[in-house]
Amino acid sequence: MKTISRFKRRVLCGAMLALPALLAANSAQAETRSIKIGWTAWSDAEAITNIAKLVLEQKLGYKVELVMTDVALQYQGVAKGQLDAMLMAWLPNTHKAYMEKFGADLVDLGALYDNAKLGWIVPDYVPASVKTIADLAKPEYASKFGGKIQGIDQGSGLMRLSTQTVKDYGLESSYKLVSASDAAMVLSIDKAVRKQEWIVATAWNPHWLFSKYKMRYLEDPKKSLGGAEAIHALGRKGLDADEPKAAAFIRNLKISISDLETVMLKAKESSYSAEAQKYIDSHPQLVDSWLKDSR
Repeated sequence: MKTISRFKRRVLCGAMLALPALLAANSAQAETRSIKIGWTAWSDAEAITNIAKLVLEQKLGYKVELVMTDVALQYQGVAKGQLDAMLMAWLPNTHKAYMEKFGADLVDLGALYDNAKLGWIVPDYVPASVKTIADLAKPEYASKFGGKIQGIDQGSGLMRLSTQTVKDYGLESSYKLVSASDAAMVLSIDKAVRKQEWIVATAWNPHWLFSKYKMRYLEDPKKSLGGAEAIHALGRKGLDADEPKAAAFIRNLKISISDLETVMLKAKESSYSAEAQKYIDSHPQLVDSWLKDSR
């Protein structure tokens, strides 16, 4: 009887000792929140989105789902609440049409980085006499470029502006604007550079290609492609109330273009996730500034 009683007491004591740990585990599990972030396979978007994902998971305990889709569908997804946020809104000009359509149902979480640029580029070995977009209209240059402007994915703001640029400079009869992925655009540049062929392509800063290839922007006297831009984070309505820690972090997330381009370039030899982790680990004070309102 005493033996049974002592055994029961041991079991009871053990259960009581284990209870706090069990409750803590259950509480932590219950507090784990999920967040969906949209992105498109552009180098700058992939870099900043991976940095945000790792900070949200490692520092704030979120489970982050990255949803890769077209830019237009990101705007629609965030506006309808199907996505919590996107980190690649080019404002005020490039994505102006998207903001006019969906802006009333979006929350601007602020600029992630600024002084970004859109434009058309050529390799440095193309003669300096090809200085502006207007110069492309000259017959001798059109043939050298093969009557082709290498673009990116069709749904992008850059392609929308480039389509208008072709019209503004009267290039419709001489050139065809070709859509492709970011990777295919870079591959076309790489192929042309290896053969020292002329190529004109749509591009933007930040992008790692400027660290690998000697390229220059063509001047745009008509300003068809706009001026300096800032890349903003956008959130769904209610994000601040539903996920205040995540929203506060994204509002404070700031990074320089030079840092972002370094991450992008290094990622070509490893991965965006690996380089995002290295950047986070090597910039603890910067990360703390991102998290100052989330803890």
